[in-house]
Amino acid sequence: MLVHFWGVRGSLPTPLTPQQVQSKIMAVVQRITEEDIKSIDSRAKFVSNLPSWIFGTTGGNTACVEVKSEGNEFVFDAGSGLRVMGKSGNLPQDKHYNLFLSHFHWDHIQGLPYFEPAYDPKARFDIFSPFDKTREYLADQMKVPFSPVTLDSFTKNLVFHKMIPGEPVNIGKNQITTCKMSHPGDSYSYAICEGDKKFVYATDIELRAKDFKKTPESEAVFKDADCIVIDSQYTVDEAYRKKNWGHSAFCYAVDFAINWNIKKIFLFHHEPAYDDKKINSILNAARWYAQYIHHSDISISIAKEDLEITI
Repeated sequence: MLVHFWGVRGSLPTPLTPQQVQSKIMAVVQRITEEDIKSIDSRAKFVSNLPSWIFGTTGGNTACVEVKSEGNEFVFDAGSGLRVMGKSGNLPQDKHYNLFLSHFHWDHIQGLPYFEPAYDPKARFDIFSPFDKTREYLADQMKVPFSPVTLDSFTKNLVFHKMIPGEPVNIGKNQITTCKMSHPGDSYSYAICEGDKKFVYATDIELRAKDFKKTPESEAVFKDADCIVIDSQYTVDEAYRKKNWGHSAFCYAVDFAINWNIKKIFLFHHEPAYDDKKINSILNAARWYAQYIHHSDISISIAKEDLEITI
């Protein structure tokens, strides 16, 4: 499976501010020595050794994760990152998309009206969610006067499927399962399997004790996964202050992954108020927590826009 992150922010799109760009420049300037600028090689070495939070950015688009597997195209959520995906040069040649929606808060559907392939009459979309009124919800955000175009402007090849937790869906050689999580208005996590490989998309979840219990539905999604993309929007202090807001602290995400014997974590749905330096500090704290509290060597990374991984 090939996994590509197109949008990783939570709540709303968050572009870099001029102040954040200036802070990055100042951080670079403060690190430069005379030796660093002596030659082309020294300059290249200096740049390559800059911390990742300075040389690059986590990204500001909202949730959208693409998975290519066994010749099939899977997209998880349609946040503003979907618009960027639509402009990429690596779209499926058969113009067929399988779109899975975790829920219908705007940060997870706001990219759909701007996904250019959706207006191609030859494109085909199979759209999956466990909700009853998926088409109605998507059409509502594209009504006049809120949108210049309506859902009727899309390709006519839209097929909507209602998923049932505990009942897998087979697409080609892939199997997709879902289960309900704790979030205002509900949100659903998904697992996609390719042979003995399992990838889990688990955004917008407020982890509670019940989520750690071994039930058939939760085991089908989480148990022994190779990789999980998981909501880790808050610090512990924020999670305490924002109880019932529907998101988790990074340490709870680590607890959860270790509980389900998951091999790799990508922290996801980043708080819009956090800059790259803050998100990097959360990554370091999560790694410390896994090592010194759980004594675990679980792999922990930050989900970043345009990052591509193979499972």
